[in-house]
Amino acid sequence: MLTAFFKSLAQLGDRPILGALAWTLALAALIFALTGWGLWQGLAWAMASYGGPLSGYAEWTGVLAVVATIIAFWFWWRVVAIAVLQLFADRIVIAVERKHYPQAAASARDLPWGPSLAMALRSLGRALLYNAIALPFALVLLFTGVGAPMLFLGVNAVLVGRDLDEMVAARHPGLAAEPSPRTSRFVLGLIANLLLLVPLVNLFAPIIAAAMATHLFHQRRA
Repeated sequence: MLTAFFKSLAQLGDRPILGALAWTLALAALIFALTGWGLWQGLAWAMASYGGPLSGYAEWTGVLAVVATIIAFWFWWRVVAIAVLQLFADRIVIAVERKHYPQAAASARDLPWGPSLAMALRSLGRALLYNAIALPFALVLLFTGVGAPMLFLGVNAVLVGRDLDEMVAARHPGLAAEPSPRTSRFVLGLIANLLLLVPLVNLFAPIIAAAMATHLFHQRRA
């Protein structure tokens, strides 16, 4: 795991990986911008139609929408980033394989946009479903102070580890590889989620995690 992590860090400056990072950030920013715009319009309509005494504060809807978008960004960045990353994962996996596993790169298949989009939507759907299921338990654990964050961290570690492993394996359906141990996937997802909590580092976290998943897949094959 440590070897995969440091190899992934060393390759962050490669042009294909920087390109995937740029596309991931741009699309994630667009999603959150549209989210903010939707919240603004929704709040403006709600306050004008049903606000009652609050209708006189309609000029604050923009501020409220920005605050709500920032909160959404903090809680949902890891979900959106991993889902969006599925669309550009090929660039990262190809870059890692060409540098470290050239034989595997030669036999890999390119994923068209259709399957990549389907994987991204499945990833997003699972994240929404599992986090929604965990929410009532998190509310019960609020009094502990750390119980709720730990619960969400564990749930998303499982989800992210699974998504990253499937993302790499999809390019190599014909290669014999040992099934990914659940512990290994969990640790990978946990590292990704912990990196996503660190400001600035969280921008690179999905890329590092995808590169690590590629190394771990081929280490299992070896």
